[in-house]
Amino acid sequence: MILHIIDKQEWSKAVTKGIYIPSSLESDGFIHCSTSEQTVDVANYLFKGRSGLVLLCIDSDKVGAKIIYEDLYETGKLFPHIYGPLNIDAVTKVIHFTPNSDGTFDLPKELVSGL
Repeated sequence: MILHIIDKQEWSKAVTKGIYIPSSLESDGFIHCSTSEQTVDVANYLFKGRSGLVLLCIDSDKVGAKIIYEDLYETGKLFPHIYGPLNIDAVTKVIHFTPNSDGTFDLPKELVSGL
């Protein structure tokens, strides 16, 4: 399973269209994802204090596009990147991703219990 943080309204639009094609696919060539171990760091770096987010739980075996684990920013960590649109049926669960009162994020309980 890989994870992707997305605005709840953007996800609703993708579901209506039947496919998810974020702007990063055009600008970067891929959809940024993370593992459960990486998600909190990514959320606190890029989304601190932001509400209205959901966390997509993606079954990598069901993704139609190619997934490559890469360290493009020389962090020493390999991040999963989806090189193409995300087919909606690869998303197995959508979890509300709400920041704490100080704006930071923790891994949702649904994922902690599953580890």
